[in-house]
Amino acid sequence: MFPAVSVDIPTLNAENTIGRCLESIFLQDYPKDKIEIVIADGGSIDRTIEIIKSISADYNSGVSLKILDNPLRTGEAGKAVCTKASSGEIIAFIDSDNILPSQGWMRRMVEPFSDGEIIASEPLEYTYRKSDGYVTRYSALLGMNDPLCLFLGNYDRRSTLTGRWTDMPRKEEDKGDYLKIELNGKHMPTIGANGFFIRKNVLDKCKMENYLFDIDLLYELSSMGYKLKVAKVKVGIIHIFAGGLSRFIHKQTRRVRDYQYYKKLGLRRYKWGGMRVAGAIKFTFYSILVFPLVLQAIRSYAKKRDAAWFFHIPACVITLFIYAASSVESLFISRPLSRKKW
Repeated sequence: MFPAVSVDIPTLNAENTIGRCLESIFLQDYPKDKIEIVIADGGSIDRTIEIIKSISADYNSGVSLKILDNPLRTGEAGKAVCTKASSGEIIAFIDSDNILPSQGWMRRMVEPFSDGEIIASEPLEYTYRKSDGYVTRYSALLGMNDPLCLFLGNYDRRSTLTGRWTDMPRKEEDKGDYLKIELNGKHMPTIGANGFFIRKNVLDKCKMENYLFDIDLLYELSSMGYKLKVAKVKVGIIHIFAGGLSRFIHKQTRRVRDYQYYKKLGLRRYKWGGMRVAGAIKFTFYSILVFPLVLQAIRSYAKKRDAAWFFHIPACVITLFIYAASSVESLFISRPLSRKKW
């Protein structure tokens, strides 16, 4: 038996990636009548909607497709819009810059749900492709999009640098095709995006309101008494994170400023203040001194020879500056990053 899967995708001016994303979903060898795609668009002014309709018409495979409006524009608001309109037993959060790397990928992701204790599943790693841009290759190799997570230890994908998928406390059992994980609700990896699957009846217990924030979902479920038993499936997912430096800066700024804004509104639930202070201090000193970052990049390059590793140096320095500047700014001005030029 195959459970019905709702693939929820928030979009906003995603013409460069949405076609490849949708094509990889339509090509899945999962029963087509068991897949629905729910897209919440934040008012794209490029060819995003045109491409969505064109790809859907080309494949015409029996997969249900809904296109909804997302007036609040952000990805988190789009996920909330999608979820409320989804009917599948399993909700799959796929971002518009994700590509499913193989035709059997969805089957692999759904398989762990045959275990009634598993409430969610997520890929173990980001798929590395030599043809991707240097920022995307760096993120795939590092196993995270924000280098601060390396020092905090709360990353959630396998890192070539550390050889681990997280440093957060958990119980872990190897089930062959996936790792069965029981998470500590107070100290969790950044699970919840880029290929995150969750049971709809569990997700419905969360108070989403108008926004759905990734890691806050599991934190809230933990606070409600759920045991956080999650499968880390031994597959990857392609995440076209950023093509170059300016896009990286833009995404990092959005991440930090949005978090601070929604935290002030009382909409963020996970207590990031409880993260490892020593890790944050180490990140700060490494980024100021620079030389320790050079050593990390060299050590990483020795494990996987790709010059993209040396982006680690500016990535950490820039990220430190963004966190510091945004923290100071939030004392006087509180606003999310504008989506007008997204």
